Amino acid sequence: MQKMLFLAILLFSYFQMSQQIQKTTANEKEMVSNPKLVLVQGTLNVVMKQNVTLSCLSEPGSPPVRYALFKHNQQVSALNRSDLSPALFTLTISSASDAGEYKCKAEYNNSSGGKYSNSLNFTLLEPISKPVLSSPTSRAKKGQNVTLSCFSENGSLPITYLFFKGTQNISPQKTMQKREAAVILLFINSLSDFGTYKCKANNSFPNNTKYSNSFNFTLAEKFKSTRPSIGLTSTVNAEESYTENEVIYSEIEPLRPEEEYMNFSIIRREEEKAGKRACSTVYSKILIRD
Repeated sequence: MQKMLFLAILLFSYFQMSQQIQKTTANEKEMVSNPKLVLVQGTLNVVMKQNVTLSCLSEPGSPPVRYALFKHNQQVSALNRSDLSPALFTLTISSASDAGEYKCKAEYNNSSGGKYSNSLNFTLLEPISKPVLSSPTSRAKKGQNVTLSCFSENGSLPITYLFFKGTQNISPQKTMQKREAAVILLFINSLSDFGTYKCKANNSFPNNTKYSNSFNFTLAEKFKSTRPSIGLTSTVNAEESYTENEVIYSEIEPLRPEEEYMNFSIIRREEEKAGKRACSTVYSKILIRD
């Protein structure tokens, strides 16, 4: 009798233990942890046709676990894991729409709910286009302030610009966070400032530095005489067009009472008659005394 009672108590205890284990296992499965989404191959700054691999793992957790990858609120892939190994998702960035925010979700099979991971955000890098160097004016005088603008129309931001005169940089680099030109101010102080200018642009896209067109300022001097005109009365610039048999003069502004200095040119064209050819005569730094 006592033996039968002992067996009954043992069976009852085993039944209670089994129920408790099942209840505990069910509770553990309901308590799946927030998974971690980790980038294991590639970079968050991506270029077109690049492959990236993401790892999603919920720990601790009881397998089997179903992992799903989402871009914004749309599921893009799903994997089941019967062990504690992570789910690996490989993506190919084939268009701009493939960039953006990704999350993963972990849940037990045939269960409702689940928990979401942290997010990873991919940025698509685009190569920059050749920058354009320009200025509101191409003619300048000594003592004048001028501006240069460098702008690359295409390419992912930010874009960094650097200005050059010849091979020497003439300003600190400017990093633009918005789609706008980098602008510098120049002071024309001497003839050496009338050189060849360029700029270069680059961004995070690998091996993508590009140089602009060349830009030159030309000297724009205007002279007027305070004395009675003696034939140097033309206000036509030497650079402007002229007709045959016409001589173009520049007026002279006196710099001192007793003398005058200026740089100017006289261009004369003659008809090709009797063996004569069209010609031009250029004078510079002419000294004229009263």
